[in-house]
Amino acid sequence: MSHGFPLSVFFLPFWLLVFFSLVVFLLVGRQKRRSGREAGLLVPPGSMGLPWIGETHQFYSEDPNVFFASRQKRYGEIFKTHLLGCPCVMLASPEAARFVLVTQAHLFKPTYPKSKETMIGPWALFFHQGEYHSRLRKLVQGSLTPEAIRRLVPDIDTTVVSMLESWDGRSITTFHEMKKLSFDIGILTIFGRGMEEQCKEELKKNYYIVDKGYNSLPNRLPGTLYSKAIVARKRIGEILRRVMKERRRRGNIDKDLLGVLMGSLGGKGNLLSEDQIADNIIGVLFAAQDTTASALTWILKYLHDNRKVLEAVKAEQMSIYRSNEGGANSLTWAQTRSMPLTQRVILESLRMASIISFTFREAVADVQYKGYLIPKGWKVMPLFRNIHHNPEFFHDPEIFDASRFTASPKPNTFLPFGNGVHACPGNELAKLEMVILIHHLVTKYRWEILGSSNETEYGPFPIPKRGLPARFFKISSHGDEHHRT
Repeated sequence: MSHGFPLSVFFLPFWLLVFFSLVVFLLVGRQKRRSGREAGLLVPPGSMGLPWIGETHQFYSEDPNVFFASRQKRYGEIFKTHLLGCPCVMLASPEAARFVLVTQAHLFKPTYPKSKETMIGPWALFFHQGEYHSRLRKLVQGSLTPEAIRRLVPDIDTTVVSMLESWDGRSITTFHEMKKLSFDIGILTIFGRGMEEQCKEELKKNYYIVDKGYNSLPNRLPGTLYSKAIVARKRIGEILRRVMKERRRRGNIDKDLLGVLMGSLGGKGNLLSEDQIADNIIGVLFAAQDTTASALTWILKYLHDNRKVLEAVKAEQMSIYRSNEGGANSLTWAQTRSMPLTQRVILESLRMASIISFTFREAVADVQYKGYLIPKGWKVMPLFRNIHHNPEFFHDPEIFDASRFTASPKPNTFLPFGNGVHACPGNELAKLEMVILIHHLVTKYRWEILGSSNETEYGPFPIPKRGLPARFFKISSHGDEHHRT
């Protein structure tokens, strides 16, 4: 799933947000709107808040979903605000999202804090537009099509079964465990089965250091999370170069994502450089982990909270379980494509949770939209969650109702993976991971959530409070619980 990188900066301590906003203001100055006045156009309605600080404090102190919803109710589907030193236009309609992400995408570029580009690597495809982005996206997406990922089903199946076995009788933090699962499947997708265990552990160790520093204040002082992450990022680059060197020594290029990138031509007919390959490998790992882990955590919660839905999903999955001789055989690709109710539950979970609540773009020129001016340099944010929770498109949007996906939603009203050329290329892999987990979870386990699960925290993606602590128990084929001693 697509990684909402810029969102993370909103969840730093408030005094750091104020400091960052002041620095940005002093560096870039106040945004001028002369061109709009000369054309007789006005910027959208809304509040720019206090000088320099804007509405950053309100955004930080409120639930971000309440922040956006209250302003949409007051100003309409297009409104302005000022966050972290940047003037912003918020767009909360399907038409506006399509305008920015599809039909007029050339007028809006992806925008990310410089610290994020440094951490992931400047050659990662989501930092680019144009020919380079198009070429890299085709390579990545080509490795993640249904035809390409069907070969991964047995390995994902084995990985999920092993993880669930380790949960039996234990209390876990669901989100943290789902991150481990998503990482392991990401490694499988990128490197195939051939990665040595020692190399994998070394990569995982450094990746988690980078992950911790990624959402921290970009402070290079020794000992800070960010400084440690920069060092770990360099080590990851070295690990990847060793892996590439060994593959070249063997003289064969595998069909996994790394093999595809290593065998592909870059600009002017040259092979992609090692830096280009490494940056895109790390980018795919980041894009695949937190968003998918968050979605899996919400699915587990929604199934737990909606017992009739859980029983219906279990009935669907038990028929497949029995056809596989009581789970003795692994799931097949065809079976993963024959779970209509489970698929609808996944889609409704993605709508309800709206893991990617919005995305960032920046206007590269003055843009006119519905009689308003979006000035060059302003940030533009299509609000996916507001669209997903609009009763005009989804009746009783706060109620979990998988049946609403029996028919396809109206165009551009359901955007869990974004839209346009920067939409998530790994959505099919993410959904495959979800159906395989659900199958083994509901046919072999029961679980209970520990404590209240009705609050949400952001880190930066929405997850149930404390990562959803839960306890799992394996159930025998006779319905009895197995307790690990």
